[in-house]
Amino acid sequence: MSETAMQVIDDCWNRVGVRGDGSCEKLAQHIDCRNCPVHARAAAELLDRLQVEQMADGWSEQAEPMQEQDADLSSWLLFRIGEEWLALPTALLEEITELRGIHSLPHRKNAVVLGITNIRGALVTCISLAAMLGIAVGSKIAGRQELLRRMLIVRRNGQVTAFPADEVHGTLRIALSEQQPVPTTLTRAAGHFTNAVVQWNGHSVGLLDQELLFHTLDRSLA
Repeated sequence: MSETAMQVIDDCWNRVGVRGDGSCEKLAQHIDCRNCPVHARAAAELLDRLQVEQMADGWSEQAEPMQEQDADLSSWLLFRIGEEWLALPTALLEEITELRGIHSLPHRKNAVVLGITNIRGALVTCISLAAMLGIAVGSKIAGRQELLRRMLIVRRNGQVTAFPADEVHGTLRIALSEQQPVPTTLTRAAGHFTNAVVQWNGHSVGLLDQELLFHTLDRSLA
């Protein structure tokens, strides 16, 4: 962990949390700092910064000089649904948790809306991005693959929504120059919700259009 990152991020878990004197009032509710949304947001932010500092993965292989990399960079959360790698702006991310139980809603037959789930005592609508984007997902998931699955909680305009992902890689900084047009051959629904694609570790990653995505979600919930 870099000294610069720790100077910016308040590591309260080491001071007043379970690794500190245990005086944090949030411990009564969350028991462990790892269950606290403050810890989750700090971890996501730190991961984002460390990846930028270390120029991790394949982004540095075709990198421009440093002064050019700093321009037009945006931060994205990279995750997988089925065989498709997708990304949403990290600004939408509220939390990443283990999978939670999903309770279906009576008298609602909509493949996109899975139901509601309990996130820290609050009932949150859970959706299926696989159904919305037309991504085929296998019914049987191997043990190791099951361990990779997570629930992503996003917030937009005050609305909190959860959706399961088969794998979460973390955050990536993407330059505008790296974004490529969506191939015209991409006729499935995912292409309709994709603004651009980028190449990452041999995969094509679809950068989702958040405006269209949440507009469609609002219509599904109506």
